[in-house]
Amino acid sequence: MKHKRGFNPLERMQAHRKALHRNMVTSLFKYERIRTTKAKALEIRRSAEKLITRAKVDSVHNRRIVSSRLYDEGMVAKLFNDIAQRMRDRPGGYTRIIKLGERLGDAAEIVILELVDYKLDTEDASDKKAKKAAKKEDKKASKKEKKGAEKAKAVKTA
Repeated sequence: MKHKRGFNPLERMQAHRKALHRNMVTSLFKYERIRTTKAKALEIRRSAEKLITRAKVDSVHNRRIVSSRLYDEGMVAKLFNDIAQRMRDRPGGYTRIIKLGERLGDAAEIVILELVDYKLDTEDASDKKAKKAAKKEDKKASKKEKKGAEKAKAVKTA
């Protein structure tokens, strides 16, 4: 019987599975939100939550353990200085899984794995459009200035 085997091997060899975990956990801490399959998300969630719990106590020992399980030293710093500080009062449950539906090709269930306190970029679309339009106007004005300067130069030489 296969009761309590402990983890889902995801049909991968140990080295591939370890690399997958390190890569996806690093991406989760970098972007604070990733899109993946349900099976991978459930496994990555376990790893990520253990690392966040570890990062809540900032010690050399904990930093070394966390850095052995992440690819990027910058993400280790972000985890200890930013993410762990935001989760300080939370006793667990640092991530959430949001179901998106099935993938068209193989009907795998797709989910979003995100940190619980993740905030969407709530800047209004109108603000973005206004900024883009202002940038476009600045470009046009600088082109007109260049043309005017070139014409003035041509008139002086003629």
